[in-house]
Amino acid sequence: MELRGSRDDGRGPVLHIVVVGFHHKKGCQVEFSYPPLMPDEGHDSNLLPEEWKYLPFLALPDGAHNYQEDTVFFHLPPLSADMKCVYGVSCYRQIEAKALKVRQADVTRETVQKSVCVLSRVPLYGLLQAKLQLITHAYFEEKDFSQISILKELYEHMNSSLRGSALEGSQVYLGLSPRDLILHFRHKVLILFKLILLEKKVLFYVSPVSRLVGALMTVLSLFPGMMEHGLVDSSHYRPKSSVSEDLSLVDSVSGVEEFVSVSAIDIANSNLELEADETAQPATESPSSGNNTEGDNQLLKPPSRTSPESSESDWETLDPSVLEEGGAKEAAEGKEAAPEQLSDAFDSKPGTPITVQPQAAIGQGGVTQGLLSGLEEDQYGLPLAIFTKGYLCLPYMALQQHHLLSDVTVRGFVAGATNILFRQQRHLSDAIVEVEEALIQIQDPELRKILSLTTADLRFADYLVKHVTENRDDVFLDGTGWEGGDEWIRAQFTLYLHSLLSSVLQQDNERLLADYGSSFIAAWKITHSFRVWFSNKHPAMTAVTPGHPFQGQYSVADMKLRLSHSVQNSERGKKIGNAMITTSRSVVQTGKAVGQSVGGAFTNAKSAMSSWFSTLAQPAAVTPPASPEEATEVKP
Repeated sequence: MELRGSRDDGRGPVLHIVVVGFHHKKGCQVEFSYPPLMPDEGHDSNLLPEEWKYLPFLALPDGAHNYQEDTVFFHLPPLSADMKCVYGVSCYRQIEAKALKVRQADVTRETVQKSVCVLSRVPLYGLLQAKLQLITHAYFEEKDFSQISILKELYEHMNSSLRGSALEGSQVYLGLSPRDLILHFRHKVLILFKLILLEKKVLFYVSPVSRLVGALMTVLSLFPGMMEHGLVDSSHYRPKSSVSEDLSLVDSVSGVEEFVSVSAIDIANSNLELEADETAQPATESPSSGNNTEGDNQLLKPPSRTSPESSESDWETLDPSVLEEGGAKEAAEGKEAAPEQLSDAFDSKPGTPITVQPQAAIGQGGVTQGLLSGLEEDQYGLPLAIFTKGYLCLPYMALQQHHLLSDVTVRGFVAGATNILFRQQRHLSDAIVEVEEALIQIQDPELRKILSLTTADLRFADYLVKHVTENRDDVFLDGTGWEGGDEWIRAQFTLYLHSLLSSVLQQDNERLLADYGSSFIAAWKITHSFRVWFSNKHPAMTAVTPGHPFQGQYSVADMKLRLSHSVQNSERGKKIGNAMITTSRSVVQTGKAVGQSVGGAFTNAKSAMSSWFSTLAQPAAVTPPASPEEATEVKP
């Protein structure tokens, strides 16, 4: 797999090496850049392009002083029409001022805080982080920050070692472990996967930043092709016109509690947007003129209104003239084509055995420019065009970017934050993912219903958890393990998405879709990315068997799995668990009071209850169907 961004008109993949420091009077600021961020300025200039005004706050994160070192992944908007998303990796460290060999006059605090960051045109987060951590350590060991030669050497080394080479997927996924993600979130990983498919406003929250960006980007790595080619348009946002507007947000807040008020206008606007989302239908509009650029395939018209009443449907309007050029006129006539129109392009074979073992992708033919998405796609039409046309991916958001959560030009986001102010503004997000507790907080009961896992989904999630939690340490250490490993997990999610897309094409078989959740399918069909994917033909889909990989008749194991899921995650189940703990404590205390004989009886009862609940908590054994007969449809 080749990342073509590293070969554009001879330029290297690394754009700049930047040092950001904290000044006791000026706050976070750029202290060094090579090459200079502003062409007419020197490498020690503090000036920034307007589009990158948030760079200092992203590279030197909020609350960084609480940690000796940290790592940040962040995205910056392009500076010109011919550029794509700029991927930033920053390594932060702090050192005691008294340890410096050369102490500058402006060093007045006990500690010196700085970040060294790489701005790249390719998404090699883990690889860049590994190289950058070594250089940052060496830079600080000099104890003289005027020694910048090592940073210039880093720029030349990175560009010479990465330029013109084929970058394999294993390098893209370096440092991102789906295995650790499943060990922490367990079956909830699938809920996160489906939540992002619906293009909702998802906020990840945890400290430090390294843990935050690691969890967020690992979730995105489960989407086939997303890391390599799906994020190029994920940072197209407009910063505020002045820094004073950003600072007013912070200055107006004297305490955390004062920042959580919600005005009646905000609530009214959110209700209007919700109603618009539920009733919006695809509209036929003329092509947009103005900001279109060659090679970007500006096929979706931006919002024609800038008022708060502007809905997502403005961003999701396909340009019919472009569809006609591509031979996909059916998308301009309706969002769903007739089954007979799809039969020629997608020749499914219902008799093929369903398996969870991903088949080798034969004849994919690499990646090509997507007609509608503008992304580099494989023959399955992946990655999906999720992070396009106003849907942002911001692995880390600074407080100064808070306005993006309510910006009318932003139709959604997957973002990460460490400041509690983001978490307390719950009305600005559809879901808040608290990484520390592995909780997904969704306020809208309808969205919770849509995302509730079906029996087939629970089987799939339990199958993943079972393989990951098995003791395979010795297998992975000698390099021979695959089942339950990171690549295996990504392969399972690729199969899940392929099967989901293939099932949606079977318009006459609603039972296939019921395994994924009928309400989920209905919500997914109106998303921007699905409309783009559905509006073009993808030859490789003919080899994908429709139907959920874990479809089948209900069994006793399913009842146990469903009950275990309910006990662990529903509010009622949590109350039962808490009641059991409280009862157990009372039993012990009562037993001590009335004597050993009665206490022994109570203890036995307590043990029986604990044993029952522990049995429910254990994953049920789930095995893939071995034949078409076993892979029967789910009967309600």
